[in-house]
Amino acid sequence: MHTLDLTIIICFLLAMAGYGIWQGQSNQTKDDYFLGGRNLPWIVAMFSIVATETSVLTFVSVPGIAFRGDWTFLQLALGYIFGRTLVSAVLLPVYFREGVDSIYEVIGKRFGQNMQKLASVVFLVTRILADGVRFLATAVVVEVITGWPLSVSVLIIGIVTLVYTLAGGIRTIVWIDSIQFILYLFGGIMTIVFITANLSVGFPEALVHLANEQKLQIIKFDWHIFSEPWAFFSAFTGGILLSLGSHGVDYMLVQRVLGCKNLNAARKAMIGSGIFVFLQFTVFLLAGSLIYLFIGDMQVEKDREFAFFIVNHLPVGLKGLLLAGVLSAAMSTLSSSINSLASSTVTDLLGGNASLNRSRLISLGWATVLIGIALVFDESDNAIIVLGLKIASYTYGGLIGLFLLSGSNRHFHPLSLTLGFLTGILAVVIMEHMGVAWTWYIMFSATVNITTTWTVDKAVRLFTATDGFHGKAK
Repeated sequence: MHTLDLTIIICFLLAMAGYGIWQGQSNQTKDDYFLGGRNLPWIVAMFSIVATETSVLTFVSVPGIAFRGDWTFLQLALGYIFGRTLVSAVLLPVYFREGVDSIYEVIGKRFGQNMQKLASVVFLVTRILADGVRFLATAVVVEVITGWPLSVSVLIIGIVTLVYTLAGGIRTIVWIDSIQFILYLFGGIMTIVFITANLSVGFPEALVHLANEQKLQIIKFDWHIFSEPWAFFSAFTGGILLSLGSHGVDYMLVQRVLGCKNLNAARKAMIGSGIFVFLQFTVFLLAGSLIYLFIGDMQVEKDREFAFFIVNHLPVGLKGLLLAGVLSAAMSTLSSSINSLASSTVTDLLGGNASLNRSRLISLGWATVLIGIALVFDESDNAIIVLGLKIASYTYGGLIGLFLLSGSNRHFHPLSLTLGFLTGILAVVIMEHMGVAWTWYIMFSATVNITTTWTVDKAVRLFTATDGFHGKAK
């Protein structure tokens, strides 16, 4: 790696750690540490949401999707916008009305602390698996671009992220996320500018050429909606459901809007994040399409197209900037995961009984777990990576089901709630083996969860209302 590129990366890492240590002086309580004193600007919260959900898999893989295919991925992003609008209309008012520190307190107030703890544990497992392997994928990309050993990449990213996360808390995280979002989006735009300047044809002609090859297609009309995830209705619906899950019942992303001043600010941050994610995807899909024109239909390992382009074609300086963008995408997801895992642990499992120092110690513990996952597994562990990426589709349906049931006036028996939740997850496993597109997992899981809960609860009520199986009324 050239000295200038390495200097850019080192300065970036030192700046992130230094800012976190400086900002951390403003934290006086665990409420400051986990919710930023509920005074976060909505624009900063919005950028933080986008940066948090943009892992390195997005940064690297989305250009690869366009390189190999077209832009049908945007159908999913259209669903994101609609889904976040539903979250803003249905779920956010509940969270702000209840004044909760953790969204799973809503479950606890409605169904008891045991169900609150179950929802929290499901969230913790989801985040550990999903973000642990995303962290691993990040380190693999950094290894490809820099030549650093995988373990060194993991430790450098992990330690720097840990420093500013432990010191600064959520307020530092959202501000750094905003900076990181601007950085990697700028890197994507600069990639487009660089390629356009070096193509043998002008930008309009390049777009015409791509359109003629059907590489700019966005809408895919296909009636095999239950087996083809990128059919329009399947992808659009999947985007809505994923947003309902990730931005409605996944504490890591909801945590940002809970830190806003009021419900109106939270809604702006939530809906605005969907619009910016759509724009972000458009930028990186365009970058991938232009890379296809720039290097031709070259045989490059799947999901390594953008990394290959960075290593082999970008000039000195710009290469360092793009690698800083890769690191940004990794660090924003990792820092958010650490803080939200600690926050849910303190609020949901410990009942909010933790000092600022103890909260930081719990954050350190979760950071160690995530770093450990990335160190234990390697890039050949495809099964764990697939599991990490799909795990949200397994658990979001169950969590959505719980939140929808909490809106009912019925007092459900804990047994019916637990069986309904577990049956919803089992339904996803069955659907996967049946070849159903993953975009439907959440809907089917939530439906099975709710249906099973009501059915079992009726059976429990009937049994408890009679003298055992003899039918004698009590």
